[in-house]
Amino acid sequence: MSGLAFSIGVSALWVALGAILGCAFSWWVLAPRIMAASERRQLLSATEFIADGTAGRQRQRIIGLVSAIILFSFVVYIASQFQGAGNTFASTFGMSSAGSIALGGSIIVLYTLLGGFWAVSVTDTLQGLLMILAAIALPLAAVIELGGPAAFWAGLGARTSAQYMSLTGNSLGLTAAGMVAGSLAVGISAIGQPHLVARFMALRDASALRQGQLIATLWYAVVFLGMFLLGLAGRLLVPDLADAEQVFFAVNAQLFPSFLGAILLAAVLSAIMSTADSMLLVAGTTVAHDLGMTRRYRVQALLISRLVIAIISVAAILVAIYIPATIFQRVLFAWVAIGSALGPIILCRALGLVCAPTRILPAIATGFVVAVACYLLPNTPGDIVERTLPFALGLAVLLLRPR
Repeated sequence: MSGLAFSIGVSALWVALGAILGCAFSWWVLAPRIMAASERRQLLSATEFIADGTAGRQRQRIIGLVSAIILFSFVVYIASQFQGAGNTFASTFGMSSAGSIALGGSIIVLYTLLGGFWAVSVTDTLQGLLMILAAIALPLAAVIELGGPAAFWAGLGARTSAQYMSLTGNSLGLTAAGMVAGSLAVGISAIGQPHLVARFMALRDASALRQGQLIATLWYAVVFLGMFLLGLAGRLLVPDLADAEQVFFAVNAQLFPSFLGAILLAAVLSAIMSTADSMLLVAGTTVAHDLGMTRRYRVQALLISRLVIAIISVAAILVAIYIPATIFQRVLFAWVAIGSALGPIILCRALGLVCAPTRILPAIATGFVVAVACYLLPNTPGDIVERTLPFALGLAVLLLRPR
């Protein structure tokens, strides 16, 4: 988020607002319904939630396709997290990129294997607190360093272009509307993320739900808006930065002494770990439980899950090292692909909309294939086509009835 704001300016605000709105909708509208349905039907995973009410070969095909999409998308997504960990080690210790990625990935895999869901939940709490600290302390220090809010804003206007300072990137008319809508549409894919659905299914009771709703929404708002502000401030503090995704490290090194700076670097690693470990657990559950490997080979679910986590991790490390891309590009592709494939059916299930079982498989396939195709096509304003069309087509397959 900070790198995006550093690169394109004030118009990055719409991406931050889209992420916040997507989180709020998921927690306040979908979470209570998913929690109740999973408890009532004794469902364990997002894949089971999607396939609920189907049977026989139809159910097997749905579970197989959902599992394949989850595993493929998560390899790409986890690769971006390992790449972020690698960037942190490389910028701090002067290590090589490949060595940094391998080290960062290994640390995340180790504690995920040792502690499972409980370790991930506890560490996410500590990591989330560190991220909040960084999202408040670093932007605040940057604005103070630049002379306060008024001086910061005046300096930004004086030293950047009109396009950088425009909420629409100087776009007009339909192009401006498309840019805003496409940026806000980042939040749509939050509906289909299986690692978030897993959290909703694991909620203990109504009290835990209320806590989660308040904490998650406030946390998203502070972190995304804080990193947006940091990116803008970085344009003044480190204007010659070659890699926009290094703006957090560059501003941190300039403003804070080593001890506090080290704590804020730990916050970056926390952001990476809290995403990667959740996805690794979902990947393990997908193979061990959803695909029935435990029953098929008569082995412990824990062993299968750990093997899958290790294999996915190695694949993600290789992708991060040998297939070059920015962290933002990887995250956005995986986020949109999996959200477009699974989001429509999760939304319908949560809202109690009746979907013909025969429509589920085509809807999932449509959302995923169109998302991949749109990613390969040239960009549109705000990437509105990529972020909205796949989800909309998947939803249409589920709900539109022939006359």
